[in-house]
Amino acid sequence: MKVTEYFKNDGRKRVSFELLPPLKGDNIQKIYDTLDPLMEFRPPYINVTYHREEVVYKKHSGGLLEPRIVRKRPGTVGISAAIKFRYGVDVVPHIICGGFSKEETENALIDLHFLGITNILVIRGDMVKSESIFRPHPGGHEHSVDLVRQVMNMNKGMYQDDELENATSTQFCVGVAGYPEKHEEAPNLQTDLNHLKAKVDAGAAYIVTQMFFDNSKYYAFVEMCRSAGIDVPIIPGLKPVSAKQQIYTLPKTFSVDIPFELASEVEKCRDNAAAWNVGVEWAIEQSRDLFRNNVPIVHYFTMGRSDNIHRIVKAVI
Repeated sequence: MKVTEYFKNDGRKRVSFELLPPLKGDNIQKIYDTLDPLMEFRPPYINVTYHREEVVYKKHSGGLLEPRIVRKRPGTVGISAAIKFRYGVDVVPHIICGGFSKEETENALIDLHFLGITNILVIRGDMVKSESIFRPHPGGHEHSVDLVRQVMNMNKGMYQDDELENATSTQFCVGVAGYPEKHEEAPNLQTDLNHLKAKVDAGAAYIVTQMFFDNSKYYAFVEMCRSAGIDVPIIPGLKPVSAKQQIYTLPKTFSVDIPFELASEVEKCRDNAAAWNVGVEWAIEQSRDLFRNNVPIVHYFTMGRSDNIHRIVKAVI
C-alpha cells in the first residue's frame, strides 16, 4: 500500500526507520541485526538509502595514483526485497540522481515494480567527495525534480524507450526530502522552499525532513511550507547524537544547528557512552513533543545501529 495511507492522525503513535545498506562484502545479517529489535514497534515501512559511486585511488610503484570508481554500499534493490519478504513490511528504497543515467534509473524502477515495491524516496544525492559541486552522470538528472518527473511519466506508462508497446504504467508513491534549516547548497530558505514546491507540484506525495535537533525549526518549516502552498504530509526525521564529536561533525556534514543546551550537555560528558545517553534523552523529549503536536509519524535515521533508537522509541510509544 502507499505509505501516505499511514499518515492519518488517528491517535496512533507510528514510527519508521531508515537503514544504510551494509558495506560492500558485508553480510545482510547486519541489516537483520539492526531491524530485529525494532520490529516490536510495528513500523509501517522501512527506508533503505542508496549511495552513489566513490572515487578511490590505488597507488602503484613509482607513486602513480590510479583513480578507480567503486560502489561501497551496493544492493539497495535487493536489500529492500529481502526486508519486504522477511518482515512483511512496506519498504521505501531511495532513488538518487548522482551516479546514474536515466536508463539505469528506469531499470532500477522496473526491478522494484516487478518486486511489488511501489514506494520510493527521490533525492538528488551527494556530490562526489573529490568535487566541489554536484555533477550529474552523463545522461542523468541534475535535479531531483527531474527525477520525480521521470517517475511520474512511468506512472503514466511513458518510458525512456518511446517505442515500447503495451508499456505498463507503474504505481509509484514518491516522497522527497525537505530541509528545515535549508539545503547546504541553497542560497536561502525561500529558494529552497521554491525547489521543494516544484517537486511537490511535479508529483511528490509527501516530504521527509533532514534531521533537526530543535523542534521549533520543524514547526516553523511546516508553517512556511503551508504558506508556500505545499500541502502534502511533512514527516519529521530524527537522529540522536551518539558520540561527543558529533556536535561538531553533524553541523558540518548535514548543515544543521546543535542547540546550545544539547551541545553544552554533550561537552560535559566524560566519554562517548555518556554522550550517547544525553543524545537518547534529548531525542526522547523531541519525540514526545512531536507526538503531542499530532505528527502522523516520526522517522528515525538509524545510521547502522539500533540500540539507541530502540531505547528512544520504547520510551515514547
